[in-house]
Amino acid sequence: MRRTLRAGYDGKAFRADLMSGVVVGIVALPLSMALAIATGVPPQHGLYTAIVAGAIVALLGGSKYQVTGPTAAFIVILAPIVSKHGLSGLLVAGLMAGVILIAMGVARLGRLIQFIPHPVTTGFTAGIATVIATLQVKDAFALPVPTMPEHYVEKVVALWEARHGASMADAVVAALTLGLLLLLPRIIKTVPAPLLAIGAMTAGTALLHHYAPSFSVATIGSRFHATVGGHLVDGIPPIPPPPMLPWQGGALTFDLVRGLVPAAFAIAMLGAIESLLSAVIADGMTGKRHDSNAELIALGIGNVIAPFFGGIAATGALARTATNVRAGARSPISAVVHSAVVLLAILLLAPAVAFVPMASLAGLLLLVAWNMSEVRHFAHVLKVAPKSDVFVMVTCFLLTVIVDMVAAVSVGVVLAALLFMRRMAELTRSRVLTSDKGESDHVVPQGVVLYEIAGPLFFGAAQRAMSGLDTVEHRARVVVLDLGAVPAIDATGLVALESAFERLRLMKKFIIIAGPLPEPRKVFDKAKLEHQEHIVFADSIDLALHMARDLIALNPQWAQAPLSTPLPGAVQR
Repeated sequence: MRRTLRAGYDGKAFRADLMSGVVVGIVALPLSMALAIATGVPPQHGLYTAIVAGAIVALLGGSKYQVTGPTAAFIVILAPIVSKHGLSGLLVAGLMAGVILIAMGVARLGRLIQFIPHPVTTGFTAGIATVIATLQVKDAFALPVPTMPEHYVEKVVALWEARHGASMADAVVAALTLGLLLLLPRIIKTVPAPLLAIGAMTAGTALLHHYAPSFSVATIGSRFHATVGGHLVDGIPPIPPPPMLPWQGGALTFDLVRGLVPAAFAIAMLGAIESLLSAVIADGMTGKRHDSNAELIALGIGNVIAPFFGGIAATGALARTATNVRAGARSPISAVVHSAVVLLAILLLAPAVAFVPMASLAGLLLLVAWNMSEVRHFAHVLKVAPKSDVFVMVTCFLLTVIVDMVAAVSVGVVLAALLFMRRMAELTRSRVLTSDKGESDHVVPQGVVLYEIAGPLFFGAAQRAMSGLDTVEHRARVVVLDLGAVPAIDATGLVALESAFERLRLMKKFIIIAGPLPEPRKVFDKAKLEHQEHIVFADSIDLALHMARDLIALNPQWAQAPLSTPLPGAVQR
């Protein structure tokens, strides 16, 4: 924010931010309520999140265009917390996640998020979309399911068993809302489609109920109630986010915190991934660059403060951020205006919000889930990606749906890492060349073996690369090890090398290490390889072969020396 003001901020930029903030605020209003309801808490908590976390992260964050608030991806994590620990547990988990995010930003881990493989993110994103779409069936058909089970398969069973209680009126409202959300953007581009679609369905269902009382659908007002000043209010309370303790109604105990650690870690990881991916996409749309670590710290601060005002977990919202950019945002002021618009809507429109049909919000989230799933991209990866990547993606998808996102990401990252190591090991090549073999560009002298290694010598490839030294000819007394194409070596690679050198020493071989790059040479220097009598270094392969030729010429006795006898004294040049 300070960078924006220092760069110059005038009235024209403010007007652009004001207009874009209004547009995004209108988009965020129904989404924030729908996402809170899908999580299992009253709709106002989604609005409080957009107000508090949205403004704080915008003012402190590392992206000029990021819009923060509740997102669909969190539903699969937050809903089980609510069912197990209630609203207070959800708020405490968000607070703990905020602390983790701040620690990640301070530790400068922002750039590490980019190392999460694409099949993992594609798999768990499609899995999250599947879970979200399934959860909307309940409100889209007004199914009588008092409490949704925790696991996906049990959810599907519960929805199926309640199918006889489906309401045709709610189903029609959901279908019409979905149709309007798909049709209106093609006709009207100046007003956000969610506002028009949900506004039209709210007005339509209210009028129908007024003139035909027998027509009735579930609404926010019929489902949720709040007490304000001792009076019961239908829908959302028309007051600003009230200060509160996240653990209200109980004490903050060590057992509660310990039980919420896995959930908090999952919230933090998903929040970091989604927020930074959203910031990267915003960078691509604007040509700017964000500060990933500053964004993580701001996101953490937002998630720490929001629970004290009833806000649930928040992260960068891709759709709202993209809308912000397309609407002409110039600075973080736009996201602050978005928060102000949501606040004004609570204060001025709370009575009208009570008439919003639950089925309309379900239709909106069905569209969100469809866009989030990227079905075409998922199918494309299935067709063209290597089988190993397809396996990782499908595994992450199934684990997200059947188990949870934490298991999906954990297993997916481990699988992807193992497959990556296997691929890297396959890239490391080695071959043995002698005077009888002419594949090399270099002339190998009689009695000398040239062993070439190309590729990194790390724990996935070291043993296989060094196994070729076991085939060194018994008559050869000098082994030239060409490491000029080895960019890096780790501890396992060094141990494999040292083990091979020891075997060669016992076989009475003299070793010349040729052309090591700077990184491997640092490792060799620390290991003090050059202090060993049977090992010398050469700056290039040509120099190494020249040294080997001289060693053979100056030590003709090597050619006749039995291998079981000690190595005759070498005359080194």
